[in-house]
Amino acid sequence: MADTTTIHAIGRRKEAVCRVYLKPGSGKWDVNGRTLGDFFPRPTLVSAIQQPFTATDTLGRFDVKAKCEGGGQNGQAGALRLAVARALVKIDEEHRRKLRDLGLLTRDARAVERKKPGRPKARKRFQFSKR
Repeated sequence: MADTTTIHAIGRRKEAVCRVYLKPGSGKWDVNGRTLGDFFPRPTLVSAIQQPFTATDTLGRFDVKAKCEGGGQNGQAGALRLAVARALVKIDEEHRRKLRDLGLLTRDARAVERKKPGRPKARKRFQFSKR
């Protein structure tokens, strides 16, 4: 186990970037100065963010302080989940296998496709008219 001071990790998803600071505690969340439930009102996002903790049986053992910026709610939730998983691996290398098997250490590289010239969106075409 690494030293028990604050552990720092960064997660990214789409345009969102999340910095996480983990330290041993009672399971208190502070995301941009608000609680986890306040910042992410959808329960599906909250359970997705807590997935690394539930997978490693460490839920409630660490205080989490996070700063999320950029992107939207889904992107920030994905970035936060990746950052928490990376921080848990820094704390204890034994967690790597469990988190890797669940795909929690893989950065989701999907992003918005760029708009192409001569088209209204990335793949959409203008309406075709024969006459």
